[in-house]
Amino acid sequence: MKFVLDNPRVRVTEVVFQPGVRRESYRRPTDQLVVFLDDCTFDAIANECRHVVRKSGEVIWHPKDELAPVLINTGERPFRTLLIEMP
Repeated sequence: MKFVLDNPRVRVTEVVFQPGVRRESYRRPTDQLVVFLDDCTFDAIANECRHVVRKSGEVIWHPKDELAPVLINTGERPFRTLLIEMP
């Protein structure tokens, strides 16, 4: 993780997901935008396992207090996202 911008109104973090590495589930502490910087594939595991494909430039929204699924990068390369949090 690398902090790109951090001020009272917004925090931007570059997150790198390595192949095969598991990101544990957590409760989102803020509203969040996620910008995919690379094409990627990953498994999102909550009640069931969903295989997800995202393209570079895609943007998704997550509300505060949402339970984030376990994520596993199923690709052969790392992929990067920008996590934009609005406290």
